[in-house]
Amino acid sequence: MILIRQEIGDVLRDFRQQKGQTLRQVAGKASVALGYLSEVERGQKEVSSEILAAVAEALEIPMWAIMRRVSDRIAVLEGIESAIPDVVPDELVASVGPELSLR
Repeated sequence: MILIRQEIGDVLRDFRQQKGQTLRQVAGKASVALGYLSEVERGQKEVSSEILAAVAEALEIPMWAIMRRVSDRIAVLEGIESAIPDVVPDELVASVGPELSLR
């Protein structure tokens, strides 16, 4: 069984390590308890959208990038990685307007 909390934790840990930050640093910037963030990274605790947003901000990573990475990991685990488009479809970009465009 795929657990979303495990994938979110793995992705957060990967981003944190790529940034060269410790759990203590990120927890402090996000105003989250160190032990709680550790449990989130280990997939032992669910994370609320508010806490996830605070951690994303502390890591200077946009929320969409975290969720995209989680989604990609789940797709690979489910064996459907070939169905994931490499780019955002032009129709979707046009529908959100220039102020929200990813390009």
